Amino acid sequence: MTELRHRGPTEKDLLQQQQESESEVRTDGEAPSDSEIKPDPGVPPTVDDTPEVLSKALSGMSSRWKNWWVRGILTLAMISFFFIIIYLGPMVLMMIVLCVQIKCFHEIIMIGYSVYHSYHLPWFRTLSWYFLLCVNYFFYGETVTDYFSALVQREEPLRILSKYHRFISFTLYLTGFCMFVLSLVKKHYRLQFYMFGWTHVTLLIVVTQSHLIIHNLFEGMIWFIVPISCVICNDIMAYMFGFFFGRTPLIKLSPKKTWEGFIGGFFATVVFGLLLSYVMAGWRYFVCPVEFNNDSNRFEVDCEPSDLFQLQDYTLPSVLQSLIGWETVRIYPFQIHSVALSAFASLMGPFGGFFASGFKRAFKIKDFANTIPGHGGIMDRFDCQYLMATFVNVYIGSFIRGPNPSRVMQQLLALRLDQQLHIFNTLRAHLIEKGLLSAIEEAA
Repeated sequence: MTELRHRGPTEKDLLQQQQESESEVRTDGEAPSDSEIKPDPGVPPTVDDTPEVLSKALSGMSSRWKNWWVRGILTLAMISFFFIIIYLGPMVLMMIVLCVQIKCFHEIIMIGYSVYHSYHLPWFRTLSWYFLLCVNYFFYGETVTDYFSALVQREEPLRILSKYHRFISFTLYLTGFCMFVLSLVKKHYRLQFYMFGWTHVTLLIVVTQSHLIIHNLFEGMIWFIVPISCVICNDIMAYMFGFFFGRTPLIKLSPKKTWEGFIGGFFATVVFGLLLSYVMAGWRYFVCPVEFNNDSNRFEVDCEPSDLFQLQDYTLPSVLQSLIGWETVRIYPFQIHSVALSAFASLMGPFGGFFASGFKRAFKIKDFANTIPGHGGIMDRFDCQYLMATFVNVYIGSFIRGPNPSRVMQQLLALRLDQQLHIFNTLRAHLIEKGLLSAIEEAA
């Protein structure tokens, strides 16, 4: 009862913020536009950080067209950078994913810190970054154990770390948990638990999804490039269609989004996905799984492409035959899967952006940060990518991935000799029972 009577200013301020947020909704049920949003006094206002060269070159234009050109130029720059890191190979891609993850985490955590820093919460930022370190240690340790098992077994320190990896991860997290409990201050209990949840939800959204992106990359660079490119294409084409033809608002959370942009982006993304998949499916560099060569101690992308990346003839439905005059079409099976990826990127992917818009409106900010002029922060560009990464990982696990013989061999070689011998005898007996081993011996 004493605690309830002494809630302190924190809860009053939070209640006041909630009332102010609710009062912003109009009587006719429409949400205010971005220009009507008053920034939260605790959050740094968005500033125009357009490069001076562009500002001078575009000074005579209206703000609408100036923003169009700024976004267009910097989009081309980001696409060029994307091509460069693809050329540099999978290791560079993994490092870029890690850097993007850290920057997105920083942007979200800083919003919370900017709003609540006046309460002088002890250890908030320290514990947030500590939990980020713990979660990354767990996920990347799991990845190393799965994909580099031969290397791990060869090095004694790595073998010990791999064997007790989950226990070490839990111990690290438990240490942070205890630090949080010890940092609790009586007058800020509720607020501190709010921020504890804030950190963990951020970890769930950012770190888990970036880990799935890396897993997709190991299945083959095409599973990394095509989904990301489809999201980028949909973002660009939806903006273009909306800019020139947009008339009908799509969703109140994001007043600038239109049905014309949404529909135009969908069709453009599906066509783009088919074309990009056709081009990439013919290159081993893109379709082969990324594997670690224990002899050369480096990543290699070389294999015999699976049936998924072999041209095949498909009979068209009679309706299409009458329209285009073709009975069959020769395509890669992966192109059929690309339609599913493109459809998700254009239909469901934008909901990641709507989620981010709702989050920003809740704190009365326009962008997560000012990292990229005309685009906002890194999180503003990757809000749809994280949702896409989860879908691709689930899609591969449900419809594509099968047993991996090389992974099985790595696990077998990591066993003790008596365990290997037991598996050999079991497998030999199974093959004899199936009549396969005797047939092989007669052929030999």
